[in-house]
Amino acid sequence: MPVLVCPPEGDRIRGEREALDLIGDAGYRGARWVAVPAERFDEAFFRLSTRVAGDIVQKFVQYRTGLAVVGDISRHTAGSAALRDFVRECNRGRQTWFIADTDELRERLKG
Repeated sequence: MPVLVCPPEGDRIRGEREALDLIGDAGYRGARWVAVPAERFDEAFFRLSTRVAGDIVQKFVQYRTGLAVVGDISRHTAGSAALRDFVRECNRGRQTWFIADTDELRERLKG
């Protein structure tokens, strides 16, 4: 499965515009998934009340491109039951995953 793996350094992903840029890059490169380090996301992404995460995830779903948020987000989930539930529900699906590292992504894509 072709995956566009984003480096940790780079512009922050703040909303739909940056999501569309990533989706476009993935399409151009023939990737069906985009793996983005968690630290690239703006803090608002991890506060569900802002709707940033929902808007970004919806764009990826709309364009049929998988999104993997890669890295430790425990500091965000520790303070938010809603975010923990969101992560758990995403990880049950086949479109958006919150994963520890690219090895985990590789294993999930095999299954």
